[in-house]
Amino acid sequence: MHDIRLKRIYSEIDPEDGARVLVDRLWPRGKRRDTLSLTDWYRDASPSNTLRRQWQQGEISHAVFIRRYRWEMTDAEGCLVPLMRWCRQGRLTLLSGARNLEQSHLPVLRDAILEALAEEDRQADGPGLSSSPCYAEQFTQRHK
Repeated sequence: MHDIRLKRIYSEIDPEDGARVLVDRLWPRGKRRDTLSLTDWYRDASPSNTLRRQWQQGEISHAVFIRRYRWEMTDAEGCLVPLMRWCRQGRLTLLSGARNLEQSHLPVLRDAILEALAEEDRQADGPGLSSSPCYAEQFTQRHK
């Protein structure tokens, strides 16, 4: 249904990438912004610096990292909304400087976005709701 891809920021740019969003707190070494064709550099949905450091230094397990990262996203209400919007418009490519994407935060983030979209769709199908909350801000801006 929704097309979310994971890719290293150092990989070749593909015209089929759709919205290209870098989701890292730190800027990737050796990369100039004008060479990346980014839609956005969105830090709000990336793990906190403290959590990232704990995991990279081996102070916590991957399972603990995932649990704490999900808590951070839950606590940062609305942090997924921009990513959900891009996803609803077409393919979304989440980018990171991580060497091993499958062991990075990106699969956890992709799952959280897909779960939030599914929940939003379930709520929109309920009585009295007419549109997705991820579009609420756009609607408000157009109708001012």
